[in-house]
Amino acid sequence: MDVPLKDNVDLPGDAAPSSARTNGRQTQYTLGEQIGFYLRQANQRHVAIFASLISEKLTTTQWAALVRLKDLQPCSQGNLGRETAMDMATIKGVVDRLVKRGLVHTEPDPTDARRLVLTLTAEGDATVERNLSIALEISQQTLSTLTPAERMMLMELLQKIC
Repeated sequence: MDVPLKDNVDLPGDAAPSSARTNGRQTQYTLGEQIGFYLRQANQRHVAIFASLISEKLTTTQWAALVRLKDLQPCSQGNLGRETAMDMATIKGVVDRLVKRGLVHTEPDPTDARRLVLTLTAEGDATVERNLSIALEISQQTLSTLTPAERMMLMELLQKIC
């Protein structure tokens, strides 16, 4: 699928969009026509809704780690990172903060001392339980401007490009 590009048109001075040469033809890059621009705005909207509704002052990455860990535990930190689409540095920071808050317990893997095994603490489990219905409401609010068919289509399309 091609990224939308328009032929460069004459625009006055600073109003001209960024342009580049492609196959000997000058094209323009208009930020407001790029997928990344809309994905970032959609994410900002979702994060704002999340922050306004979640009761535990959790970040979206912390919530993702808690919910996924509940399903996988006991689980290595590396596996939790893969399962939540976080790189090793990010998941380490997330886990460190959750441990500091008393929501996650870590211990060395008995078969590989380089690996940490993670489990939810009782408070971590209770935090997930208290916020599950809120998390569902956050998703509903994020998608509230779409019809049910559009919601399904958006989810399918995002899964396809991920």
